Amino acid sequence: MKKTSILSAVYLLIFIFNYAILKSQQVSDIVNSVHGNFQVDAQYYNPDSLIGAPRVPEKMLSNAFGNINFNRGKFSAGVRYEAYNNVMQGFDQRYKGQGITNRFARYQDDLLDITIGNIYEQFGSGLLFRTYYEPGLLYDNSLDGIRVISNPYKGITLKGLVGKQRSFFAIGPGIVRGFDGELNINDMLDSITKNIKTKVIFGGSFVSKFQPDQDPNLKLPENVGSYGGRVTINREGFNFFGEYVIKENDPGADNSSSANGKTYYSYKQGEALFLSTSYAMKGFSVLLQAKRIDNMAFRSDRDATLQNLLINFLPATTRQHTYLMPALNPYATQPKGEAGLMAEIQLKQKKGSWLGGKYGSEVTINYSQANGLNKIGVNDSTTHYTLYRTNYSEIGEKYYHDFFIEVSKKFSKKWKVNLMYANQFYNKNMVQFGSPNAGYENISSHIGVIDLTFKYKSNSAIRLESQGLFSDNKSNPNAGNWATSMLEWTPNTHIFLAVLDQYNYGNPEEKLKLHYFLVSAGYTSGPHRISLSAGKQRAGIFCVGGVCRNVPASNGIALSITSTF
Repeated sequence: MKKTSILSAVYLLIFIFNYAILKSQQVSDIVNSVHGNFQVDAQYYNPDSLIGAPRVPEKMLSNAFGNINFNRGKFSAGVRYEAYNNVMQGFDQRYKGQGITNRFARYQDDLLDITIGNIYEQFGSGLLFRTYYEPGLLYDNSLDGIRVISNPYKGITLKGLVGKQRSFFAIGPGIVRGFDGELNINDMLDSITKNIKTKVIFGGSFVSKFQPDQDPNLKLPENVGSYGGRVTINREGFNFFGEYVIKENDPGADNSSSANGKTYYSYKQGEALFLSTSYAMKGFSVLLQAKRIDNMAFRSDRDATLQNLLINFLPATTRQHTYLMPALNPYATQPKGEAGLMAEIQLKQKKGSWLGGKYGSEVTINYSQANGLNKIGVNDSTTHYTLYRTNYSEIGEKYYHDFFIEVSKKFSKKWKVNLMYANQFYNKNMVQFGSPNAGYENISSHIGVIDLTFKYKSNSAIRLESQGLFSDNKSNPNAGNWATSMLEWTPNTHIFLAVLDQYNYGNPEEKLKLHYFLVSAGYTSGPHRISLSAGKQRAGIFCVGGVCRNVPASNGIALSITSTF
């Protein structure tokens, strides 16, 4: 960020605190509050050629941030300071640096809600617009500008915003403008609908970006608009959500391709459809989701790549696993085009039933799949334009599937077990590299998990976790069969100790049949947590909600400190 922005944020915060102290002495019925959180992650790195851990010149790298927020009545403000000295391995190295990256001031009353500064907002499911911060991915696409929210009449919510997005320690070149409206029919017509159990909400959004055309060879659209609508229906245990959006032609790095020494761009409009429905009753619930995405990468800079300057968010229709082996090959949403679905059933067996036993049990069955689109292309080699068409009735190459059954059961006051079986298919060429010619074979795997907990005192437990992944995949890294075991001891509510071993015993290369040992310990006291770990980390991919980053192999000591107030 520029020095003037940093100084402005500091002066703003000083003014806020001084004003609050002065006014709090005059007005006793308004409550002032200051709250926030801090987090520091640091790692000392040792090179390890066998696992592919590189030499780190600085030896130790760290990521740190802190938020301080102030509230007084209808007014709130805050700042966030970030320091990456230097940024840890596995994160975008363009985050290297430090400074105030987020500052805002907000005023809310019954009619208007006005925010200036860095804004986090979402329209609908995020297909057109979503700005958010995820420190685990080191992802922040906040909008630096102004947002106005109004509720002019009960059941009506209007939002408007304009600004530029964060791009590491600067802002991107494009201007983002958006409007969203939502109508809650039941609230608007409460005198008529007060006895109607079905709740209906309609919504619509318009988002555009402006970026000058500086390409000497192509005519690129400077204003790119996108728009769409959504509906939410709720009735007792039934819920339905559907959203459809269109993005006007938006050629850029995301939809470009190269052939015969030339670069081709797609001028085809983008579109996305997301459907989600669920039903829940006592002891039973079902969830169904489907989506279709076609050319829906939407950025405020047409030349940006990876996770930088994304305006929208494409929801995942696959389960985000927490166990290591099912999460070994996670699925990343494909903005160029995909069709996906997920179905999940949860069954809770009552206490005293044949399957539930004395303490009951829970069974989850889930299946998800993602395919590419069947694209029929039309190229014009003279203009460097490329177009294609798709049909809703046709899908393309299979990218991923995940089927799993998970059973959780408590046998007594002291013993509890969680069991899982999963079958996965992973098209590494397309999911990770977006090309069928990346040189990797498809991965099919069977995965088993046993998670056993012995609670020998009210606040003390021992947990044993054993996992296995069985695959004939020969493509390194992470090739072949894996066995994972973890022993965790929690002697009280403050302390935990854990030992983990991931063993790639089925790797086709003998020298790569490696153990990845990791020892961890932690201490928690109220809002504070300190953890320390030492050992090896395998290379892989870490995902949150379909947004992923590559995690390189490492060998060393890691420290994490978190605190809230």
